[in-house]
Amino acid sequence: MLSERSYMRSDYPRRNTSAVVWLIAVLFSAFVMELVLLSPWFGTSGAMLVSQLALTVRSIQSGHVWTLLSHSILHSTGNPFPILFTILGLIFIGREVEPLLGSKRFLSVFVASLLTGALSWTAVHWTQGGVHLGASAGVLGLFTVLACLYPNQEINFMVLFLFPVTLRPKYLAYALVTLNVIGLVFFEMPGTAAPFDYAPSVHLGGMFAGWIYFRYFHANNGWDRAPTIDLPAWLPHREKPKLNATPSTKSMTKTPGNLRAEVDIILDKINSQGFRSLTEDEKRLLDEAKDMLSRP
Repeated sequence: MLSERSYMRSDYPRRNTSAVVWLIAVLFSAFVMELVLLSPWFGTSGAMLVSQLALTVRSIQSGHVWTLLSHSILHSTGNPFPILFTILGLIFIGREVEPLLGSKRFLSVFVASLLTGALSWTAVHWTQGGVHLGASAGVLGLFTVLACLYPNQEINFMVLFLFPVTLRPKYLAYALVTLNVIGLVFFEMPGTAAPFDYAPSVHLGGMFAGWIYFRYFHANNGWDRAPTIDLPAWLPHREKPKLNATPSTKSMTKTPGNLRAEVDIILDKINSQGFRSLTEDEKRLLDEAKDMLSRP
């Protein structure tokens, strides 16, 4: 009987749809709807509806604050590359970041990056005007989190789907920041159209949101937590805890409370420096903790 099979029962556990899939579905559906609204069938009424969702300085001045987010579901209908790169970025970056953050935090970082990018664009264009569309700030915010989590892990991708390139996330992040700062100073701020019609202020705002998330919400361990960016010497620093100063197994009191505290320090060290950075005493302590904490 079909009803006796596990996957046909009502109590059979089904996998939830990931946030990445939902985001891609929303962006693709919105792009198709945008094409329909801008078609000759709807005339000027469709274009007016789309314009109410786009981010402009006038819309913010008029109190249309929803455009700080609604602009992200719109993309240029005359150029398919922005929506294509956004979806590809969500696929390749999202599948790595979402399992680490969880769906709620993943969406929170994406939305916060969109808002920060929109506010940055509005500040730069306050006297210039203009229109901004797209979700590139959200994708770059997620990439910044990935670069902070795995700065030295090699990633492979294809340039224009033709040339294979291998890079480390931290170097790619540095390159993106540099290019966008140059574009901001020499193109966007003077009011000149940037190459490929991209908005450096949006990208920098999104990356800043991702970096802020990693510093204060994910790492949650002070200014010097992230391994990728060093603060200027003039900025007050909080001293890092000395992770190497783990008491030896001979001198520590073998109580569950103390043991868990020492294990937390070692796990923090693994997270920031890797397993190879552990000393022999720290590895031995992990083995002993596994045996002790597994006892009833």
